[in-house]
Amino acid sequence: MHETALSLPVVLPEAVLALGTLLLVLYGALRGERAYSLVTEISVALLGIVFLIVVWKSRPMGITFYGALADDPFTRFMSGLALIGSLVTLLLSIEFMRSERIAGFEFPVLILLSTLGMLMLIAASDFIALYLGLELMSLALYVIAAFRRHDLRATEAGLKYFVLGALSSGMLLYGISLIYGYSGSVRFSDVAAAVHDHHNLGVLFGLVFLLAGLAFKISAVPFHMWTPDVYEGAPTPVTTFFASAPKIAAMAVLVRVAFTAFPGISSDWRQILTFVSIASMGLGAFAAIGQSNIKRLMAYSSIGHMGFALVGLAAGTVEGAQSVIVYMSIYVVMTLGTFAAILSMRRDGKAVETIADLAGLARTDSQMAFFLATMMFSLAGVPPLAGFFAKFYVFAAAIKADLYGLAVIGVLASALGAYYYLRIVKVMYFDEPARAFDRPGVVARSVLALAALLILAFMFAPSPLTNAAMAAAQTLF
Repeated sequence: MHETALSLPVVLPEAVLALGTLLLVLYGALRGERAYSLVTEISVALLGIVFLIVVWKSRPMGITFYGALADDPFTRFMSGLALIGSLVTLLLSIEFMRSERIAGFEFPVLILLSTLGMLMLIAASDFIALYLGLELMSLALYVIAAFRRHDLRATEAGLKYFVLGALSSGMLLYGISLIYGYSGSVRFSDVAAAVHDHHNLGVLFGLVFLLAGLAFKISAVPFHMWTPDVYEGAPTPVTTFFASAPKIAAMAVLVRVAFTAFPGISSDWRQILTFVSIASMGLGAFAAIGQSNIKRLMAYSSIGHMGFALVGLAAGTVEGAQSVIVYMSIYVVMTLGTFAAILSMRRDGKAVETIADLAGLARTDSQMAFFLATMMFSLAGVPPLAGFFAKFYVFAAAIKADLYGLAVIGVLASALGAYYYLRIVKVMYFDEPARAFDRPGVVARSVLALAALLILAFMFAPSPLTNAAMAAAQTLF
């Protein structure tokens, strides 16, 4: 990997996205309310173009901006995944925003700004770039969480997320300052060289604060407090976004920091991640059982899934890194599919969110029931669907790294968690039918169907994803 002071081809996706977003802000400010449709369409096109630039094979790789940003197979894979999350969220949001009368050109612009922060975060190879990317991503998220200004639940969700987010950013910064103070550098490679064998108490404290700040972003226990309230209170497209793209960016930077900045003290961060992983899986398995609101249930489900993904990271091996990448890829597909179904839950033009509203769906809309049941079986990890293989890869990596206890706890948590996913299937197929939903939009139905097909297709052709994930993981070692 060659290093350059400033190289535009290496940061082309970020540059194109930043320029496009600034032009859209200008256009929206001049046109006002009427700008929504065009700004949204251009935003979707812009994300599509940036995705193509990210996966463009002949674009040179390297490290640029004086070592701040790295472009390698890992960056490209995770950036592509985050962009898919943002793109699908925007497509799903169009109909919802119009029907709820909260369509404003600011929404697509904020999604673009947050996505720009994610691309920076995924490419970061020093702590300053990491912090700038994280804040750019988060500031836009604080605003869209409370996008429905006149709704009490949404404003409460936004405020909770903002206050706790500010706290986590402070912890992260404090950790970075300690690491800088004791290692003498903010670059991941230099930090790795400075702390490769000797245990420095200052660096360890810094590492704990740094991991706490990042654990907040992936909503891992004990930094998960905001998740259920924000998922329930925010408009559903916003919840879709929260559950997909930012999770990928935060998990990607967590993987990169662990493997490239602290490879020498892996035994220390492995202990922290093992604890966080067990706590997240446990809470995800138990707390979701009593939920009646499907968005709240998905919040606890996402906490549990982050716990499963961390099992692979705790292994600390190249197989572990590969398993995290595979897990996050499958998680995103399952999440986007499930939220497309939640967005289709409308009666008389009003969104409904309780699990009881799905009663007898198999008789009123058999297609949607089948696709949603596929998502639920996959989230539960029922073989032979993709969700089973996602868990299989992380547990196999943990066993290979001699973390038998962690793998056993993971399997038990997965079995417990299956209860609340399968309960939704039972409600759809065996309960007395509730009134039929309104006819779902073309986009939501298409996303749900495509996600279900991908989940089913993975068992026949897993190698494209697993090989790409392995290539991405190897660049970290």
